[in-house]
Amino acid sequence: MDRTINVAVIYYSATGTVFQLAKAAATAAEKAGADVRLRKVAELAPEEAIATNQGWSDHAMATQHIVTAALNDLEWADVVLLGAPTRYGLPAAQMKQFIDTTGPLWSQGRLVNKVCSSFTASATAHGGQESTILAMNNTFYHWGCVIVPPGYADPVQFQAGNPYGTSHVSQNGEIPPGEIQLSAMEFQTRRTIEIAQALVR
Repeated sequence: MDRTINVAVIYYSATGTVFQLAKAAATAAEKAGADVRLRKVAELAPEEAIATNQGWSDHAMATQHIVTAALNDLEWADVVLLGAPTRYGLPAAQMKQFIDTTGPLWSQGRLVNKVCSSFTASATAHGGQESTILAMNNTFYHWGCVIVPPGYADPVQFQAGNPYGTSHVSQNGEIPPGEIQLSAMEFQTRRTIEIAQALVR
């Protein structure tokens, strides 16, 4: 019998788009029988900046109950799913700052053989989704992880269209992830857990 897989879904979201994908991942992991930690990375922007954007401000208030990610969450996890919006084709600085704190775990080899995957969203089409996912995956290479892309291993991927990882075009937060994107996130999560279970066996 498979042992329970520990899944850490760690994300950054300003106005809530990536948060919705992260919630879908956490729900899918729970359905798959995993123990799940849904964690947000710390906000770096000053309150004055957040207050200038109603969507950003509303989302910050609505997610105060979400626990802030810590290194312990990475060490605990068998599976790590990272999600961040794209900023100029790179992950948002808040996610990069969290990644940059992982040196102590990396140097001790405590992140080797984690099973990892990434997801993202951008304001516009062709806004750097693939390069953002690839940038997050660069971290996994250094950690010594097993990277699991969704590929086209499920029919939903031919609709969602991104074999690198689930992604969504939000039109500056105006369009939430739809059924296809949420289904793609569920598939990506389930596939990543299945690979982790195979490695544990």
